[in-house]
Formats: sequence, C-alpha cells, structure tokens
Amino acid sequence: MKILKNELQNVRIDNAILEMAANCCLFEDIQITRSKIQKMIEEGKITVNSKHIKASFKVKPGDTIEIDDIETDTAQVVPENINLDIIYEDDYFLIINKQKGLLTHPTPLNKTGTLVNALLYYGCPLSDIQGKERAGIVHRLDKNTSGLIMAAKTNEAHINLQKQIQNKTAKRKYLAVVYGIIENDNGTINKPLVHYMGKTVKMNVADTGKEAITHYSVIERYEDLTLLELELETGRTHQIRCHMSSINHPVFGDTLYGANGRKSKINLKTNEQLLMSYYLKLTHTITGKVMEFKLDEKKYDNDFKKFFNIIRSKR
Repeated sequence: MKILKNELQNVRIDNAILEMAANCCLFEDIQITRSKIQKMIEEGKITVNSKHIKASFKVKPGDTIEIDDIETDTAQVVPENINLDIIYEDDYFLIINKQKGLLTHPTPLNKTGTLVNALLYYGCPLSDIQGKERAGIVHRLDKNTSGLIMAAKTNEAHINLQKQIQNKTAKRKYLAVVYGIIENDNGTINKPLVHYMGKTVKMNVADTGKEAITHYSVIERYEDLTLLELELETGRTHQIRCHMSSINHPVFGDTLYGANGRKSKINLKTNEQLLMSYYLKLTHTITGKVMEFKLDEKKYDNDFKKFFNIIRSKR
C-alpha cells in the first residue's frame, strides 16, 4: 500500500497519479498507464481519504491517496528497425508521419511491429510515465489510420502535450473519404461511445458511454463519396470511424464499421479505412510558440494517393 499526500488542485485522480508518478519516481520499474489506474479505481484498489471514488474524481490539496500494490508487467518491448518518417524533432518531442499498418503501441496480442518498437530502435530519449509499452506515446492512431502523431521525449513534455489535448488547445484534424453524399457543408456528431458488447476493440454509440464529439466539414463531393475534414473535440477509441458509421456514412474501406457490402463507382481496393491524421496544431512545451504541421500530398499514404489519382483521371 502506497500512501500519498496530494498537493494538486482540481485535477482528475487518474491524471494526478500519472503526474505524481512523473515527478517523484512513484512507480519505479513498473509500467503505469491511465487505463491501469482507471481499472484499479474501478476495482477499489485506489481510494481518496479512505473512500472509493470514480476516475473523474478531482483531487484537492491535502487529499490522501491510497494505492494498493500494482502488479508488474514483465513483458519486454524490443527495439525494431522499422522506418520512421520524422516530420519534426527537437529535444522535447517528435512529430511522426505514421504509416498504415503500424500499431501505435504494443497490445496484449501484439508485442512487436509497433511505433514504440520503432522509436526504441531509433534510440532517442522517450517519456516513460506510461511504461515502456507506451514509451513516448502522447496519443494514438488506429493501426490502419496513417498520419501525424506526437511522441514525447521527456515526462514534462508528455504531460504538457496531454494537457493541451485535454484542454482542447491542441488541434487534430483528419481527412476521410466516406460513403454517400453528405448534404450539409458542416456538422457535428455528439454521441457517447462505449466498447461494443464489452469488447476491447469495436466501439458502439450508447447513452451510457463517454462523451464523444466530432466536427466535420465537406471538402468535396463525388458521385457517391464525400471527402471530409474532421476535427476531434474528444479522443475516444475509433471515434471518427464509429461516428461516421452511426450516421450511415462509414469511412471508405472500413470493414469493422460498415464498409462490407458498400459499393462505389470509384473502383479502389484499400488496406482498410481511408482515414488520415493530416494536421496538428500545438504550443511548444518550452518556448510557448504555436506550431502547425500539415502533410503535403506527397506524404499521404498510398491508398489516399491512389484515390486522388483516380479522381483526377475522371476529370
């Protein structure tokens, strides 16, 4: 049992524990993640002032946080020589153009072939507040979603970048091709999401879920497809994919969320979804400078390149 006297103000308990872990070697040699903390809270293994709380509980100075011993994860993450398309790098973080087919971090079923394995091989310092399996990972992209992703080199930068995402000062925009013609030029999908039937992968819209908000705007309409720019206000698993499917406009090629059986006059075979993180805006963690990153078309994944080549050939 670890007993901590908290000095943070109005911070969620899960974030407070992560921040304390970063600042005082709280869980030395133990992989501690937000999801692990949340699970422990649900199981009653973390209490505040001897009372059971929810992960959304906000701490105040003087609160006593009690934590049961955490089981160590002995799984080893090995460096792998996987190509990295680094868009920007300094002493604090990197911006990487993640290729399609690459998991962001290891999972219980996939310990190799991920962005983390590639970063470990690259050899730069990486934040470790979420354990070695998520070293440097500030946010994630689905395996078959390509594009811009942040990776932190220091724990301080990691916390700063995560707070920018949570406070919505960091902006993340995506390109997606969806089935059907979306008539409104702009729209917002505000539908809570939960894990479908308790599964760890697929998501589903449900009133009991966590808040999920996606904004979209139409870039171009084709014969039976629409090209969208989407901006996340929240960052739930598969949020864009599940939200677009929920309004009967699933992402092109996304077999998990409704692409099976859908036809298009644009004959294109893709490696799953046509979805790409193509724009990031953030504030530098040290200088305070606002930084913007936007992928040039030459940096798009091969499926998007093929799509635009077909569109242009039809004009």
